[in-house]
Amino acid sequence: MKKSLVALAALAVAGVASAQSSVTLFGVVDASISGYSATSRDLNGATLANPFYVNKGSIKASRRELANSGYNSSRLGFRGTEDLGGGLAASFWLEAPITNDDGQGGVSTFARRSTVSLSGGFGELRLGRDYSATFWNDTVFDPFGTNGVGTNLVFAASSGFASFNGYGAAKTPLVNTPQITDVGGSNYTRTSNNIAYFLPPNLGGFYGQLQYSFSEKTKYSPGTATPNVANNSRAGRYIGGRFGYANGPLDVAAAYGSSTVGDQFYAGVTSKVNTFNLGASYDFGPVKLFGEFSRSKKKDDYENEPLVRTPDTDLTGYLLGVTVPVGAGLIRASYSAVKYDLNQADVLFQPRVADPKANKLAIGYVHNLSKRTALYATVARISNKNGASLTTGGPGFVTTGGLTPKTATGYDFGIRHAF
Repeated sequence: MKKSLVALAALAVAGVASAQSSVTLFGVVDASISGYSATSRDLNGATLANPFYVNKGSIKASRRELANSGYNSSRLGFRGTEDLGGGLAASFWLEAPITNDDGQGGVSTFARRSTVSLSGGFGELRLGRDYSATFWNDTVFDPFGTNGVGTNLVFAASSGFASFNGYGAAKTPLVNTPQITDVGGSNYTRTSNNIAYFLPPNLGGFYGQLQYSFSEKTKYSPGTATPNVANNSRAGRYIGGRFGYANGPLDVAAAYGSSTVGDQFYAGVTSKVNTFNLGASYDFGPVKLFGEFSRSKKKDDYENEPLVRTPDTDLTGYLLGVTVPVGAGLIRASYSAVKYDLNQADVLFQPRVADPKANKLAIGYVHNLSKRTALYATVARISNKNGASLTTGGPGFVTTGGLTPKTATGYDFGIRHAF
């Protein structure tokens, strides 16, 4: 009898606990038939030094594939909240990227997000891996949400610009980098080992966040015991913040982040990428307008000023976009452009080489079959100049034999189901 009463009491306690908690399974399965092409051209001709030069014309690399995440990123996640009383709540969020086109990528990592939080009237304290402060403006103010071939060039260029694994080989990365799930390769989209604070939601439309990500590098005392290995002292650290205002049809936000992408302890050199961006959107009803301006600088800080400095590289970009509701569908369009400033030194009697730049036009349509299921189509074209080599995805440009990257095109035709 006593054992039965104890069991009933335990069940009652468990029932109260479960009533105060909630756990949700959620996800997105997105598949598309996608095509990509990248065309290079030979811009050289016969010269006095080589009068018999034969121009190679154009070479196009192309590929068709069954892809994923053309409209929304495919994912599988778990999230939950527990009411602690007194206005306090604890929550967790575990979200994994999946590759449903081939099934090879499943819940092997929670690289999209893995956080635990404590929230209340003071705001929210969030620990773990999450979006960076500066990435939010790239995706929120992009009509294509930084997914598929329509992804804006501000994100496409900046994500490669800020990678820190293999830093030495990618001093001036001009090739499009997809959304990164390698947790050790970049702090641009997401940051690991992160402590973040978010303002409470009751500030009359004002919102914001501050975050700091540990590099988790070992320090030695005395410093001379530090191993002579590149990127083992500070690389991976990130500090950033984002503040904005959203009220009715208006949403505007500014963000800044500084990511340490490389270091050489004994040379006294620390390499950073500092990014500032400003984005806004306004919903007029018949149309919604989007805009973003972004400026990044890759720079080396020296403890002792060298005779010859490595030039900084600046990346400036902007985006203009629009969405137009049409019945059960949505038309999406954007124009984005980026320019690299390599800060080249002047050489006597030699003209300065023009800095790389690119622009992109994308247009698409989404037809909602229900609140959770949609069909979509997107096409995009990129024009590269002066050595820029941004693509819509797929194969890279052929650059051997003096060929120069020129245009890239892409399309997505797919279906998205959310649950």
